[in-house]
Amino acid sequence: MRITTVGLDADDTLWHNETLFRLTQDRFRALMADHASPEALDAKLAEVERRNLALYGYGVKGFTLSMIETAMEVTGAEAPSKIIAEILAAGRELLAHPVEPLPGVRQALDELSRDYRLVLITKGDLLHQEQKLAASGLGERFAAVEIVSEKDAATYDRVFARDGDGAARAAMCGNSLRSDVIPALEAGAYAAHVPYHVTWAHELADPPTGHPRFAELASISDLPAWVRSLG
Repeated sequence: MRITTVGLDADDTLWHNETLFRLTQDRFRALMADHASPEALDAKLAEVERRNLALYGYGVKGFTLSMIETAMEVTGAEAPSKIIAEILAAGRELLAHPVEPLPGVRQALDELSRDYRLVLITKGDLLHQEQKLAASGLGERFAAVEIVSEKDAATYDRVFARDGDGAARAAMCGNSLRSDVIPALEAGAYAAHVPYHVTWAHELADPPTGHPRFAELASISDLPAWVRSLG
C-alpha cells in the first residue's frame, strides 16, 4: 500500500529545542546553588515537571512555572524575589530564542513535499509552536499543522484520518521514541526515529526493535529514501 502522508515532529526533529532547555536548566542550577545541590535540584525539578504535565502541558511556560515551584519547594517557600525574577527572565529568553532548523531539514522537506502530503504534528504551547514554525521558514512545506496536547495512538489515528488517508498509509518521523514512534506504530502507521543528541527524560523509551514498520535513521536526510522504500 503506497504511503501518501508523512508526519513530522517539530522540536528536536526540525529545529533545536532540548539543548536550549538544558542551558536554561544549567542557569537554574547556578541560581539555586546556595539552596540545593545540582543533583537534588534536578531530581526535584523532574518530580515537579511530572506532576505538572497534566496541568500545564508541554513547553516553555510549563517549564518556567515548574522551575518557580521547584525554587519555592527547595527554599521552604522563601525563594528570594531576585531568583524568581531571574527564572522569569530565563523563560522569556527561551520563548524569544531564534529558531534554527537542523542540518538537512529544508532539503528533506523539499524532497518529500513533491510526492507526499506533509503534516506537522507537535506537542506544546499553541502560540509558541505557531511562532516557532513561522520563524523557521518551513511552514509552507506543510499541508496541515496539528498542535496537540498529547501524542498517543488515538491522536495519530485521528490526525492521519483527517489530514491523510489513514494511519496505514502514513509514516511518522521524530526524535522521541515515546511520543513520535511507539504510538504511531500502535495506530498502524510506519515510524522512523531520528535521534537528537540529547533527549528529555520524560521522552525516553526502549526502541521497538524488530517491528516491521519501524526504522532507525541516522539523519533526517535519510528520511525521503526510507519513505520511498515503503512502496
